[in-house]
Amino acid sequence: MAHLGENRYGKSRVRVMKVVRHDTHHEMKEWSVRVLLHGDFETCFTEGDNSRILPTDTMKNTVYWLARESNAGTLEEFAIELVQYLLGNNPQVSKATAEVEEKSWKQVFIDGQPHATTYTLTGPELQTTLVTLDRGGEPVVQGGIDGLVILKTTNSAFTGYLKDKLTTLPESTDRIFGTRATIEWDFSPGATNFAATRATALSTLLKVFADHDSLSVQHTLYDMGDAMLKALPDISQVKLTMPNLHCLLVDLSRFGQENPNQIFVPIDEPHGYIEAVITR
Repeated sequence: MAHLGENRYGKSRVRVMKVVRHDTHHEMKEWSVRVLLHGDFETCFTEGDNSRILPTDTMKNTVYWLARESNAGTLEEFAIELVQYLLGNNPQVSKATAEVEEKSWKQVFIDGQPHATTYTLTGPELQTTLVTLDRGGEPVVQGGIDGLVILKTTNSAFTGYLKDKLTTLPESTDRIFGTRATIEWDFSPGATNFAATRATALSTLLKVFADHDSLSVQHTLYDMGDAMLKALPDISQVKLTMPNLHCLLVDLSRFGQENPNQIFVPIDEPHGYIEAVITR
């Protein structure tokens, strides 16, 4: 006989743009939201009884309504408000999660000054958060950056690795190092300084990546995570995912040319995939 296992449902890719119109300037944010609910929904699955089901269309409208009501200055604060509202108004729900992605819109500078109402998309990275709230508990908050594309043209090597009969990769003491990094950090309980943490996280990541004398992607990944923990007392751990987006040196000898580490073919498939969690 079949039994219903773990289950959840919700609404995904709820896109919302919010413009706050001050007298001197406008503030703009663009979010994509996913809401998921856990709770007493078994009879919906097993008997078609929808009496405990909040429609996902209502969840979508909740995002819009709360965005209008909210004074949240960060995506973390908005996600916390969203899960608290859903649990507070739905006794059949035992746990709610909210994931928010924010596009990196920045004010355009005109003649050296930020324009009050004009923005440019500076991505492609997305600012992210995941907030989970169990009934009777406190919000568990995760921040992150998804798709941070960074590259350095030197101070990266890869030597001394295992070699067998199928190894064709030549060792390199000076290679291009490119990645599309995803970073997720867990806030310690009670943390509230979300915006400052995010800014410091990004500046720390970029500084370590740029300055690090890399002996492998793993080597740089660990030092990036270690530096984040040292710089950010409000986080308990950080997870970094760093695909190695290769740039392959072109053989120009057939054309009678030398290639002193100047001409490459960038590829993103297949790529190396390196991931680790760095904890205190």
